[in-house]
Amino acid sequence: MNIGNITVNRIGLGTNRLTDTPQNRGLLQHAFKLGINFIDTANIYQGSKSEQTIGNTLSPYPEELVIATKGGIVAGSPANNEPAYLRKELELSLSRLKTGCITLYQLHRVNPDTPIEKTMRYLKELQQEGKIKYIGLSEVTVEQIENARSAVEIVSVQNHYNLSIRKHEKVIDYCEKNNIIFIPFFPLGKAGVINQSLLNIAGKYEMTPQQITLAWLLKRSPVMLPIPGTLSSDHLEQNVNALNINLDDVDFESLNKI
Repeated sequence: MNIGNITVNRIGLGTNRLTDTPQNRGLLQHAFKLGINFIDTANIYQGSKSEQTIGNTLSPYPEELVIATKGGIVAGSPANNEPAYLRKELELSLSRLKTGCITLYQLHRVNPDTPIEKTMRYLKELQQEGKIKYIGLSEVTVEQIENARSAVEIVSVQNHYNLSIRKHEKVIDYCEKNNIIFIPFFPLGKAGVINQSLLNIAGKYEMTPQQITLAWLLKRSPVMLPIPGTLSSDHLEQNVNALNINLDDVDFESLNKI
């Protein structure tokens, strides 16, 4: 799986709970050593502490490491897609992440009052300035993706998707057809989705239910890039080991019925 000319591991790391502690810095370093080279954050995560922690820990970044961040959302308020706000937030993200260019910058939410084509044309300007390398979207429909692509190349879409939340099936199919990476956020869903069928399949493969859930996502589409969030080194290693699960068709279909 590639983002531009960068090959990324199909299991990434979500960092919406990350704060700057020695333990969390160690977690980031351990993730990269395990082969995780796609780390997702956002300007609003933990009041910007997620970006700060990544910048303090991993900058200067190896060429093979993709740091993806997001902007365009305001905590507790409607999304803000206006150029002045996006530029201000991008500059702050660049500073916190200690970089001159963000490899993947994603529009966190679409404001229906701002045409997405306008927003994308502005992000393209920032791309041409060298502040952004690639552009992605989050929580969008197929129609919104197509409108965005009329203004700029879109390399990724990050939507809410897991075993229990599947409203974006059409988006996944569209992304696969157009070679756009699909990044499911909250890929493990809630603990309540762990039912007997999932437990039985986990037992068959001698894996955890969470690992089987990740294997199901990976089998769902070749453009799927889950970003499970964790603050545990053990869970981090388990997530990476899910790449080794060869889920058979029967078990895949069984999970589809959950």
